[in-house]
Parts: sequence; C-alpha cells; structure tokens
Amino acid sequence: MAIHSTAIVDSRAELDSSVEVGPYAVIGPQVRIDAGSSVGPHAVIEGRTRIGKRNRIFQFAALGAIPQDLKYAGEPTELEIGDDNQIREFTTLHIGTAGGAGVTRLGNGCLVMANAHVAHDCQVGSQVVLANSVALGGHVEVRDHAILGGLSAVHQFTRIGQYAFLAGGAMVVMDVPPYCMAHGDRAELTGLNAIGLSRHGFSTEVVGHIKAAYRLLFRCGLQMQDALAKVQAEFAAVPEVLVLTDFIQASNRGVIR
Repeated sequence: MAIHSTAIVDSRAELDSSVEVGPYAVIGPQVRIDAGSSVGPHAVIEGRTRIGKRNRIFQFAALGAIPQDLKYAGEPTELEIGDDNQIREFTTLHIGTAGGAGVTRLGNGCLVMANAHVAHDCQVGSQVVLANSVALGGHVEVRDHAILGGLSAVHQFTRIGQYAFLAGGAMVVMDVPPYCMAHGDRAELTGLNAIGLSRHGFSTEVVGHIKAAYRLLFRCGLQMQDALAKVQAEFAAVPEVLVLTDFIQASNRGVIR
C-alpha cells in the first residue's frame, strides 16, 4: 500500500493493499476503499464512505462530510461511490440524511469535474458527466449517461433523465426528460440530444421514433395527458419511447417544456 508518510489514515479505515494515498491526505475511520483506487494530495475522505475499484480522487477533493442540511442530527448515513470514476479537484460529495434515502450514491464510470457539488441523498447513475462547478441540490436524481454542462445547477428533488444534456449555466427547477437537451434560466427544452444518442449506439430508426414522440409530447400543443396516451398507443412496441413516457408520468415536480 503506497501511503505517503505525511498522509493521515485512521487505523480503522479499510484500504485495499493496492490503494495509493498522496501527501497530506486525510482518511477517516469509517472509510473503505477498494482495489486500484488512488487518493490525491490534501484530499479528505470522512464519514461512512464506501469507494469502489479503480477510482481516481484528485487533490483537495472532500468526500463524506456531513450534509449542508440544518435538519441533519448526526444519524449514521452514507456515501457510496462505484467503480472507475474520476473525481476532480475541490469537488464535494456529502453523506445522506435520514429524511432522504440515507445514502448518497455515485455510480460507475462518472467524471465529476473541478468544483462540482453533489449534495445529500443524490442518486447519480453511471457514465454521468458533471462539468466544472455543477451544483446538485439535495435528493436530486441524475440517470445514466446524462451530461450536465459547466455552472449548471439543479434544484433539490429534481430528476435528470438518462442521456439528457444540460447546457452550461442551465438553472433547472423541474424534471428534464430522458434524451432531451435543456438550457437557460429557468431551463427550457431545446430539442433532442440526437448526437448523444447516435454516439451511444441508438439506431437511426429508434432515434426517429424518439423524435416523433418528442414532437407529440412537446411541439403539437396537446395537453400532456392526451399526448402521453397518443404516444403510448403509437409506440407501444418501442421500449426506448416508453422510457420517456414512464419518466414523465412519474414526475412529481413536473417536466420542463
């Protein structure tokens, strides 16, 4: 185990023998880090934090601190980080709260860029990109393959659908449907993330179906319930479209238009 002599690693922390810890890093007693991961200089990892394999945590990152929530009363909540993530400089990821899921999660293969913040009880999927200074409020859900542009912010309890794309500086206060692009303050839909879908292997036919469903839902002036019923009837055999309609129907905050 390559632990720099100036690092402070609590004797109760569980680190795989292959973990590397840089100068002046601090690792608390309830931390567990799996094989192949590295912790950069001056990073601080505390709380009940579980970090998977092959993660690279850069200098000055702060993981596992208590929530920025005045209702938090010291309950034993957690932060879970999957495998193959890059967590860049000055990022913050906090443990959960009893009032939420009790666990803040980051999936696999994510890139969390410098100064980004993932608040308590957030559920971030896999292959997600949070660009520089992205801010996620508490209880936010970000699904797989979403990309959030620099300086964008997401209101607490809001959901970002899979393969969605937020432009830089977007201020999001309602749910962003899967496959969609959004920008602005307050954020509005600007179309489909067609290039992203193509890059992730969606066929031309499936992208065409999603585009047709998008037009019915957001561009034809129909009431949402009528549009949903029409889309579900026309595209019942296209599971990718049903992902879109299911997301909208499950929304508590409503979806942006």
